[in-house]
Amino acid sequence: MTEEPRAEGAQAEGSRAEEPRAEGARAFQASVPRALTITPAVDEAIRAHGQQTYPHECCGALLGRDGSVTDVVALANTTEEGPRRRFLVRPGDYRQAEQRATELGVELLGFYHSHPDHPARPSQYDLDHAWPTFAYIIVAVAEATAMAMTVWFLKDDRSSFEEGTLHHGENPHPDAAAAIHR
Repeated sequence: MTEEPRAEGAQAEGSRAEEPRAEGARAFQASVPRALTITPAVDEAIRAHGQQTYPHECCGALLGRDGSVTDVVALANTTEEGPRRRFLVRPGDYRQAEQRATELGVELLGFYHSHPDHPARPSQYDLDHAWPTFAYIIVAVAEATAMAMTVWFLKDDRSSFEEGTLHHGENPHPDAAAAIHR
């Protein structure tokens, strides 16, 4: 039996703005390995969200600073294309995540989503709808059980993603409570 092709991803309404960069900065950035650290509570919150929404995709925002995710904001999957294979980050969702980051004194570092019954690798749809400078965590969920979790970064030329290193560490900012916000 042939499996139907996988297509899912972050779709945002609005345009993608190019960020001006000096050529030297771009070359330097390409040589720096990209990594993200998540706290045990963040890891647990992302996995739980993926399991709760199975067999549909979950999505949410990653909040923190300096490459360390200390909080997540669960976002409703309101896509009209079918939540099993797609998710949608609407402008209001983005504003909600930015608002929560401001309240906590941190930054919006990226987004997470699940891949029900598929690997934790970005699809072409993910690539087509990704925004530069953000980290993208993907958690594979098989039969309602969270499995592998990976992090991806969009290349500067937007041709593909590069897999980053996902560190599972302690909260580097003990004053920031790691929790899922709905």
